[in-house]
Amino acid sequence: MGKILILGASSDIAQETARELAAKKNNLILTARNIEDLQMLKSDLEIRYGIEVTTKQFDGLDFDNHEQFFNGIVAEAGNLNGILLMYGAMDDQKEAEQSFSISRNMIDVNYTSAVSILNIAANYFEKKKSGFICAVSSVAGDRGRQSNYIYGSTKAGLSVYMEGLRNRLHKSGVQVLTIKPGMVDTKMTYGVVDEGPLLASPSTVAKDIVKGIVKRRDVLYTPWFWFVIMLIIKLIPEKIFKRTDI
Repeated sequence: MGKILILGASSDIAQETARELAAKKNNLILTARNIEDLQMLKSDLEIRYGIEVTTKQFDGLDFDNHEQFFNGIVAEAGNLNGILLMYGAMDDQKEAEQSFSISRNMIDVNYTSAVSILNIAANYFEKKKSGFICAVSSVAGDRGRQSNYIYGSTKAGLSVYMEGLRNRLHKSGVQVLTIKPGMVDTKMTYGVVDEGPLLASPSTVAKDIVKGIVKRRDVLYTPWFWFVIMLIIKLIPEKIFKRTDI
């Protein structure tokens, strides 16, 4: 797959995905708001897999500098074969209901920033007529539930954006992959989701993501059983669903 850009590479899922991509001998560009968080991962990947790893500072909320950032990445890399957007924010639903600043943070991190940077990436790959764009959404975006509907709405917006982008870029040969994880055991979800049989490890999700890229999938539920779970949830009539407590 060549040189690949990972946005939000300090997240648990992103780090495991980077390892899976490195094992396939892909050179990586890893980004985070604080690149010091990436130094250990960079060294491990270079030593373990013998690949080239570059680290760059990236702030998803610094919208005005997104174009300069992306153009600089392309200029330095020479050629970019793919981009993975893997950062996100999930705050407490009850707190978000009482504080718009908390709601706005999730909206801006999960949706606004994604549209900003992926619009720029899409123009690049459309002209290149190859490559892939991958973004981590969530099963929470499949239906609004009282337990996390503000977070879920930001992921619903991202999923629809990716769907439209996929429709636009199909004729250019660009893969657009939407990842929809269920509950994953990460730093972001610690204390927010309960442990249980449905809780997946970041490594499981990472393996599915890389398989999805290789197989040129459009939408990927991970682990696979979330496709069935969400299909059932989406089929519940609204008159019944609104009475549920989920």
